[in-house]
Amino acid sequence: MNKSPRRGRRAGSPDTRAQILDVARRRFLAEGYHAVTLRSIAAEAGVDLALVSYFFGSKKGLFGACLALAANPAELLAQTLEGDLATFPQRALRAMLTVWDDPEAGAPLRAMLGGAAQDPALAALVKEVIEREMIDKIAARIGGPDAHRRAGNFCTQMAGLILTRCILRLEPVASMPVDEIVRFSTPPLRYALWEPARATGRSAGPR
Repeated sequence: MNKSPRRGRRAGSPDTRAQILDVARRRFLAEGYHAVTLRSIAAEAGVDLALVSYFFGSKKGLFGACLALAANPAELLAQTLEGDLATFPQRALRAMLTVWDDPEAGAPLRAMLGGAAQDPALAALVKEVIEREMIDKIAARIGGPDAHRRAGNFCTQMAGLILTRCILRLEPVASMPVDEIVRFSTPPLRYALWEPARATGRSAGPR
């Protein structure tokens, strides 16, 4: 007696993972980061939502996989935000510099920036991810007046350090040990996060 064809969505495999990534890349570039959901990607790829989560963990993880990032800055930031807020600036800076300095993990990140400089759609996508998964998350964590603006200033300073050290290779920052950069750069990063709020006389956060 012949068995009927197996119904339902396909099980996980390398081909399934590749299919999910193909759908996600196209959807992210066409619709932006926020508008695309894991559920809609699973539906179009013909797989269970749980399988997308199994392969990629979260939308941040899926985005990082789409760009072939060995280390995803948004996920790194989420990890550093979980610790003591008073030491968040130095933890975040050290984590970012360590990843960007790594030959294997840093190469895809540099390629992403190069691609964004030439492709407006990719640039818009990267910008949206930074806003939603980094600036918004920092703002929610630090709270207080003008939290979003302060988080944006913090990320701008971080981006400037990474650009100077890892892309432009300007001295002396390019050859400084990470510990030295963290020591000199932590005070202005802390200022960006908390001093403007402190000036209002309201809740200001860690000193």
